[in-house]
Amino acid sequence: MAPERFYADSGDSTALALKILVAGGFGVGKTTLVGSVSEIRPLRTEERLSEIGESVDDTAGVDRKTTTTVAMDFGRITIRSGLSLYLFGTPGQARFWFLWDELSFGALGAVVLADTRRLEDCFPAVDFFEHRHIPFVVAVNCFPGARSYGAHDVSRALDLDPGTPVVLCDARDRDSGKEVLIRLVEYAGRRHTARLLDSVAQP
Repeated sequence: MAPERFYADSGDSTALALKILVAGGFGVGKTTLVGSVSEIRPLRTEERLSEIGESVDDTAGVDRKTTTTVAMDFGRITIRSGLSLYLFGTPGQARFWFLWDELSFGALGAVVLADTRRLEDCFPAVDFFEHRHIPFVVAVNCFPGARSYGAHDVSRALDLDPGTPVVLCDARDRDSGKEVLIRLVEYAGRRHTARLLDSVAQP
């Protein structure tokens, strides 16, 4: 799947905007990350958790959470002059996963947020992007009080493909979130370049 590129005329130069997904389990910090880095007021589609949803949503470990994303979060951040990222936060609950295919269309890559207290919750996102050959980085959101693990430990626990970056971050901190996005853009750029060269080299 080729990444979608958006162009906007900005004076003397043409600005390039790339589509990035922010995915992961329920309550892992996706909305927080998009909101902390976005230079515009983020679009959110949050609704209050209901008693009806308790029978289908696993809220173990996030019992204080009162709202959930039901469609997507959207934000924008300028990485450098002429390059912006459009951020699309995916819903984390299983009953909304049908939206992921639509949201992932044309994405350059994805950030998979992980919580070491509930690491298994990010397996569906890892599987989703691996099977669709969408480059991604795993960003471990360092929640207060959570046990600290190194990047190698997380990579091994998730059985990631060799070379898949794992970074530590604080989803509440703009600079931390921006560093995650820069790491993703660099990694995804290398992956897409390698694929292009491979396709050219094919007889």
